[in-house]
Amino acid sequence: MENFNDFLLLLDANLSGSWWFPAFLIGTGIFFTIYLRFPQFRYFKSALKIVSGKNESKDSDGETTGFQALTTAMSGAVGTGNIGGVALAIWTGGPAAIFWMWITAIFGMTTKFVEVTLGHKYRTKLEDGSISGGPMYYIEQGLNMKWVAILFAFLMMITAIGSGNMPQINNIALVMNTEFGISKLFTGLFLGSLLWIIIIGGIKRIASVASKIIPIMGLIYFGGALIILIENYQNIIPSFNAIFGQVFTGSAAMGGFLGASFAMSLKYGVARGLYSNEAGQGSSPIAHASSKNKSIDQGVVSILEPFIDTIVVCSVTALVILSSNVWTEKFDTSFAKTDMVILDGTYSDEKNQDGKFIYPDQINELTKYVQRIESNVKRYNGTLEIQDGIIINDNFTVIHLRSVAEGIKIKGSDKNLFNGVLAVADGKVINSYPFSIEQNDTKESLVKLYETFYTEDKTIKEYENFYEEELESGLKELDLITESVSFEGKSLVSSAELTAKAFSNGILGDYGGKLVAIALLLFAFSTAITWCYYGDRSTAYIFGERGVVWYRNFYVLCFILAAVIDTTIVWNIAYVVVALVSIPNLFALFALRKEMKLLSDDFKVK
Repeated sequence: MENFNDFLLLLDANLSGSWWFPAFLIGTGIFFTIYLRFPQFRYFKSALKIVSGKNESKDSDGETTGFQALTTAMSGAVGTGNIGGVALAIWTGGPAAIFWMWITAIFGMTTKFVEVTLGHKYRTKLEDGSISGGPMYYIEQGLNMKWVAILFAFLMMITAIGSGNMPQINNIALVMNTEFGISKLFTGLFLGSLLWIIIIGGIKRIASVASKIIPIMGLIYFGGALIILIENYQNIIPSFNAIFGQVFTGSAAMGGFLGASFAMSLKYGVARGLYSNEAGQGSSPIAHASSKNKSIDQGVVSILEPFIDTIVVCSVTALVILSSNVWTEKFDTSFAKTDMVILDGTYSDEKNQDGKFIYPDQINELTKYVQRIESNVKRYNGTLEIQDGIIINDNFTVIHLRSVAEGIKIKGSDKNLFNGVLAVADGKVINSYPFSIEQNDTKESLVKLYETFYTEDKTIKEYENFYEEELESGLKELDLITESVSFEGKSLVSSAELTAKAFSNGILGDYGGKLVAIALLLFAFSTAITWCYYGDRSTAYIFGERGVVWYRNFYVLCFILAAVIDTTIVWNIAYVVVALVSIPNLFALFALRKEMKLLSDDFKVK
């Protein structure tokens, strides 16, 4: 899994993690904002009128009202990105990442307007009478590029699972386990069954459920957030200062946070903004295509989507996290293997009474290291001796979730404190380790390793004989096998867990974390419902309606499995697939710019 995670990181570094993707995404929104004369501002009032039912024009071929189409698309957009994704952006890129989320949303409002209008215009009626629309149709019919349309639909099928499905249940299961002690597998099985019951009803049932869940989850979440913000009102202005004050310089190190460069703030702000509001991704047009409105009217309605999703909901989450200051604090947590690395040397993020770092050079090196910038920091190689769960070696540092871990305890597979020796290669604890006999100064030290790595029940004499036999045979290296261990201690936390800590850090206490768990359950589950519709419409485009039932089965299976998969890997899958599916859609929007210009110019402001 670690090798797979490294592969995902490599892909992400060349997609959303590179300079060209944020420029391409925001650049598309900037171009259309200027080209169409700032429609996100000129049509905003009209969008409110249309979605409220005033001046709503009906189309006989639609399956949902404009409001239902909007709430369906909103349920797909408002999910873990608004709770876990915002926290992830702050944890990685610092407060300045929120500014870039806002920029992505402002220009994303225009991008959404364009893609939804075109998706609605080129929609089609399938053999069973259902409506199907989206980028695959305007790519095929508007650009006469069938193969690109098929490529987009195929990528959307993957994206629905990798973005709209897996991160949602993964965060739900994590928070439900943390706050209520509910088994992750049980959460996956129960919600997976409920998901299946809803999605087999098609867009009408999905729209009906979405239009009811969205208002309920909004009231729950905003009610709790308002309490936190009132309690921390004195920190709201400083929070805005932190967001705007370090936009072009990166976020400074403070508390357990090791700082973030301008590039990190930009990358994760744009990535989380895209993941949250989906502008340019090509997913929302699939939901909006079912509306009874005229194409241009539904496009105008869609302007509200990034505004509500990112400018409103994500901002509330960000302010709660920043004003409570939990984003720089370390909490007791279990260490995920993919988020942990052991470094060679002793590093510290301690501060003196003046608030200055005791070892500023070390902090600078660690900051470079965690941002994958060339540094002098080296990973640990060798063995660590453990007594009663404590590492007794010197000259090492454990990094977890980009922070210096503290109070580390190591437990064995039996959940008791571990005693023995661990093998470490390139900073990672490994189960199989090629160990050279010549590295040992004494027979006793190798015997201790034998006791740790070999599970056979042998006496010390038998181990000593084994040692002598190997020396006589001329064997120089052994493959030592150790049991699986787990690390626990204090470190920064990220994703939905960080948001839960922010809500729990005050008057709400433990109830704050439970409130986040319930809100996340509603947010993320509604997202998974809508994204299955996006995936099955893409499946229908390639394979016909006969392929939809197979896709739904696979979708639910992945939903259940993701409840127990490593969180970091799930998020890295989402980063990659979201970028991949956006590329053909953004090219198509630009190619159809003249047609979009005519449609926009014909719209009469209401």
